[in-house]
Amino acid sequence: MYDTDAEGELHAASLTLSPDPNLIRAKELLAAMTPEEKVGQLFLARFPAQDAAARAAQYALGGYILFARDFEHETPERILSKINEVQQAQKLGMLIGVDEEGGTVNRVSRFAQFRQTPFASPQAVYAAGGFDGITADAAEKCAFLSALGINLNFAPVCDVSTSRADFMYPRAFGLPAEETAAYVRAVVRENERCGMTSVLKHFPGYGDTADTHTGIARDSRPYETFENSDLLPFRAGVAEGADMVLVAHTIVESMDETRPASISPEVHAVLRAELGERVVVITDDLVMQGLRDFIGDSDAAVAAVEAGNDLLCSSDFETQVPAVLRALRDGTLTEARIDRSVLRILRLKLEKGILQ
Repeated sequence: MYDTDAEGELHAASLTLSPDPNLIRAKELLAAMTPEEKVGQLFLARFPAQDAAARAAQYALGGYILFARDFEHETPERILSKINEVQQAQKLGMLIGVDEEGGTVNRVSRFAQFRQTPFASPQAVYAAGGFDGITADAAEKCAFLSALGINLNFAPVCDVSTSRADFMYPRAFGLPAEETAAYVRAVVRENERCGMTSVLKHFPGYGDTADTHTGIARDSRPYETFENSDLLPFRAGVAEGADMVLVAHTIVESMDETRPASISPEVHAVLRAELGERVVVITDDLVMQGLRDFIGDSDAAVAAVEAGNDLLCSSDFETQVPAVLRALRDGTLTEARIDRSVLRILRLKLEKGILQ
């Protein structure tokens, strides 16, 4: 497997990013930031029902994720206005994300005031139109989300699932690894063309694992299965230019027998070795039951940073931001460790035009 150091990074690995204007600018911004601003940038927080702009500024948040409840009783005009307001409140720009996969997971298009019909599942789109249909669907999603001020879509689903009995099957492409990799390439290619941030999920792949929304899920498959199948779509997506990878809360026994992937330095070592140092790594939501059954919310946030995540998807940011700050101040986390992640986040924002 891969060796890791105390901070969950590969031995002798550093942020080996080739010099470019965005990297230079990101370093300039980083040098002027306070510890509070740096820690805030690590959080993609659940969009608050009230005072979203004020909280974005107060915590220097890296971004917000919106769920169905945030759209249900709103209009496109009001959503765009709210997002513009939070963008203006946060000087470092905001990643604004949703899960708009198509099919069973549509946070926005499920509501008729936003779209006449919800986006279809990847399986249905492919059955109707092949890869041309997949490309057209991705382009339509990009235009749809961008018009609302959303710059990040938690898609495509990279999990290789071919059995209807699998928890992830309805959301997956539903075909073997090579075909799933081709699907991922098509979606990421179109997202990159449109300027939408792609998130490859759920590393290192669910397979036939249970749902981590409801409790701890263990994956006992051999490492060779991941090497030869599950990792292929993730490699394909990053090669095509995907910006982010989301790590699941499954306990992947062939990589780490004791900890969920999201807080496992060993799993993150595999991720970096397979997908490189440039990609921004984000957790699945830190309040999902599959993680809460293992670790408390405050400890989870610190453990996620220690493991190597760059962004923390958090529905409990008002507890978890202070927890990470305390860990930085008491030496549990180092500023150098925080800086590595913030540099990746700032560079991504600059590349996407979210930050100037």
